[in-house]
Order: sequence, then structure tokens, then C-alpha cells
Amino acid sequence: MLEQKCRIKDISKSINGECVLSLVIPPSALSICNEYTDKDLRLKLCEWKNKRSRDANAYFWELCGTLAAKIKRPPKEIYRELIKDVGGNYTVVPIRNDAVDTWIANWESRGPGWVCETIPSKLEGYTNVITYYGSSVYDTAQMSRLIELIIAECKSQGIETATPEELSLIMEG
Repeated sequence: MLEQKCRIKDISKSINGECVLSLVIPPSALSICNEYTDKDLRLKLCEWKNKRSRDANAYFWELCGTLAAKIKRPPKEIYRELIKDVGGNYTVVPIRNDAVDTWIANWESRGPGWVCETIPSKLEGYTNVITYYGSSVYDTAQMSRLIELIIAECKSQGIETATPEELSLIMEG
């Protein structure tokens, strides 16, 4: 399987009625693409999003652990609080009141960052559940915001953090 950043260059129709899609690909993908020539392929188009680096994740947990030791709170608790401040990482779902506890248990079983909060609903017999997505599915921009939040918390406690230049390298990772 090949997953590569590309861009549609042209879409045309051949003389026999076939649709022809031309893609611009990086030179490094050429040899792999040659292996697929004249084979039936599955096509799935989606907008490219840069994946976050493992270094960014490691740096977050390093800072979270340092902060946890300083303020004497579990790292998981700090992480779950910060998740709520990232922004753009949640969906609000109206759930029947008798199903709220089950919904929350199922959602939060996905990992420590999959957090729920409840707020009243205008629908009688329902509760709105704010379902926050964990950082395991964050793109680079969301992970950057999470790291900015932990850095701010660390700085408020006098904990040294990476310089902007070092942070840039971590995030590009």
C-alpha cells in the first residue's frame, strides 16, 4: 500500500470515454508507483493532513510528567484537563438520559484522552454529552496546541521548556 502526499494535476476523458486522472507525486514515490502500473487499484481520495511526530508526543509526556511531579498530581489527570482546552477536538451528542453512563463508559474506554462532559439539553429526556477526542488522532496543528498548553502550565510553575527553535524541530519531527 502506498500513502503519499500528491496533488491532482489534470482530469480528462480519453477518446474511448475513460476518465484519466493525472497526479503530481514526489520523486521518491515513482519507483513504488511503477509497481502498480496496469493493475486494478482501490482509490480513496482525502485531503492531506500532516501527521504529528512521535517526538512531539514524547515531548508532551515528558513535560506532563515533570509538571505532575512538581504539582503532585497524576499526569493522566493533567492530560485529561488539557484535552478540553485544545479546541476543535470534540463533538456534542444528545443522548437519552438512561443511556448517558453507558455512552460515557464506551467513549472513555478508547484511551485516557477520550473524555466526556455533560451539559443540559433542550430536548426533554436527553443530556448533551461533549465527547472530546484523544490526542492519538490529532493532526500536527492540534498536537501543537496541546503542547502549547502544557508549556504554558510548565512555565507558570517555573519548569524549563524547549526554546522556540527546539520546539519547531520537535514539531516537524
